[in-house]
Amino acid sequence: MDNQQIGVIGAGSWGIALAYLLANNGHDVTVWSRSESTVEKLKNYHGNEDKLPGVKLPESVEYTSDMKAAVENKDILVLVVPSAHLRETVKLMKPFITGDDEHKKIIVNCTKGIEDDTLMVMSDVILDEIPGCDVCVLSGPSHAEEVGKGLPTSIVVGAFEKDIARYVQNVFMNNVFRVYISPDMLGIEIGAALKNVIALAAGMADGYGLGDNAKAALITRGIAEIGRLGMAMGGKFETFSGLSGIGDLVVTCASMHSRNRRAGILIGQGKTYQEAMDEVHMVVEGVYSAKAALKLAQKYEVEMPIVQAVNDILFNNKAPGDALNDLMLRDKKIENNSLDW
Repeated sequence: MDNQQIGVIGAGSWGIALAYLLANNGHDVTVWSRSESTVEKLKNYHGNEDKLPGVKLPESVEYTSDMKAAVENKDILVLVVPSAHLRETVKLMKPFITGDDEHKKIIVNCTKGIEDDTLMVMSDVILDEIPGCDVCVLSGPSHAEEVGKGLPTSIVVGAFEKDIARYVQNVFMNNVFRVYISPDMLGIEIGAALKNVIALAAGMADGYGLGDNAKAALITRGIAEIGRLGMAMGGKFETFSGLSGIGDLVVTCASMHSRNRRAGILIGQGKTYQEAMDEVHMVVEGVYSAKAALKLAQKYEVEMPIVQAVNDILFNNKAPGDALNDLMLRDKKIENNSLDW
């Protein structure tokens, strides 16, 4: 397709990896960061050595701390900021996305999380601030470190309108970055947010030395919890068995690229969640999503014992061993209530 004008809002590891991908696809890319010092480093090194070492962006990529320059006259905005800062970032974008535009602004949300006080998924936060935009979501098993190296990756784009999904699919897809499309935006975002909480649990199991059997159980029962809540909220079962469900969960629980797993390992070894985040040197989204996930479970009356255990460890000073004991000694269950003799 013809080159598109794209603003990447956020210069962390995922933002840089996607800027690299989109620029190599032939699009005109501008990367925004709130930090002027980060912008200067990007201009000097054409990459973010602190967040994504070894990845050099094409000379054509531009960098700015001026939101107007990042947003105006762009065909697509790719939003890649921590979930805790999403709303304030969208508010900064809003003055430059007016209702007088000839067509709606397309915003591709790549932020994974749930807003703690409103319990909104990220696309709903965007629409709450900019109700006229065409928002869609990109998610799936996709570590920035591997996308930045051009390693094969498959993801899914969700959108309300099929034509928008197809358009975004064409913008992002190439021979090493395969893009599927889906109408189930809510299911994609629930899977994306909650997999970080389960990855914390898997990391805690690793740090506590519980072995592969326990981690496999956490992954399997974790997707069951995610699916129960997601479907209660209106998501589709097929989404949770797909790339943004079990696919993203497996890669986040298994890889040392995963900041959530790495933080979980440190917590399992006895550190507090704040100490773990300080050592990882990155935002650990699972910590922020854990409370919101528990609130959603209570709101929709869905049983989520792993999410409860993660909250108890993070915020109630419960020892990982005690949390494990509670999980193992829960009432006897049928694995799947839809199956019968």
